[in-house]
Amino acid sequence: MILRCEEIERPATGDDEVLIKVRAASVNPIDWHFMRGTPYFLRVQLGLRKPKATRLGIDVAGQVEAAGTNVTQLKPGDEVFGSSRGAFAEYVCARASSLAMKPNNVTFEQAASVPVAGFTALQGLRDKGHLQPGQKVLINGASGGVGTFAVQIAKSFGADVTGVCSTRNADMVRSIGADHVIDYTKEDFTKSDGRYDIILDNIGNHRFFECRRVLNPKGTHVGVGGATGNWMIGALAGLARTLIVSRFVSQNFVVFIGKGSKEDMAILGELMAASKVTPIIDRRYTLSETSEAIRYLEQGHARGKVVITL
Repeated sequence: MILRCEEIERPATGDDEVLIKVRAASVNPIDWHFMRGTPYFLRVQLGLRKPKATRLGIDVAGQVEAAGTNVTQLKPGDEVFGSSRGAFAEYVCARASSLAMKPNNVTFEQAASVPVAGFTALQGLRDKGHLQPGQKVLINGASGGVGTFAVQIAKSFGADVTGVCSTRNADMVRSIGADHVIDYTKEDFTKSDGRYDIILDNIGNHRFFECRRVLNPKGTHVGVGGATGNWMIGALAGLARTLIVSRFVSQNFVVFIGKGSKEDMAILGELMAASKVTPIIDRRYTLSETSEAIRYLEQGHARGKVVITL
């Protein structure tokens, strides 16, 4: 797939939708997998030889330009953030149910960074990890998009948080709330003396039996991704291993992908409004530079989120 920026008609608003003047969008791993049609099994749904839909982007923030006839809670001028297919554009239509009001203390760029990564971190910790105050949580990949949200969300829940990242990101991970930082270039967390109630694994670079060593007897390992080259394949392979391993061990192993939720969007908005969560932005690109933004994120070294600004 070749990505190019071109002029098209402004989209028409459906009865349950609003038209958003996009102020910012953010890039996610699913964007480059969609472009490349990888892993190949995705092509069954997305299109065998070329994508059925050609507009990219999911995370969006902007101002409401117009509202459909069934929309009562949003009006023109409202500043919102949320999810909509085709967010890499000047204007996009989104279902009102997929949006929330942007907190006043958050920029459009920060708000656009939230949905996919924020949902994944929140649901992974709360719903899959069943996080409770005082528990010990390890975030593998603490400096990435999901990881930076996970560190802050876990702290907001009252957890003791350990972040795993590289040397250059250690200070940043501490600055967003991590109680402890493990530099993976110097230490393998699976061989450390720490014991954790939850491991939120954004990298997938250790086998389950290696992670078991540092999990408490009733601990939970939540896998939410994998290495850049095998993100979706890693998740599916992890799910298969989970079904087998979980039958024979006391620890719980879970693999999942975050889902959009209006209620969770509101929770993330409240956390940002209370300054308990502040999105971390690595780089900003213009709309015409979207291909460069996707290429940079695909390298796997982004600190926080990569955004498209308009």
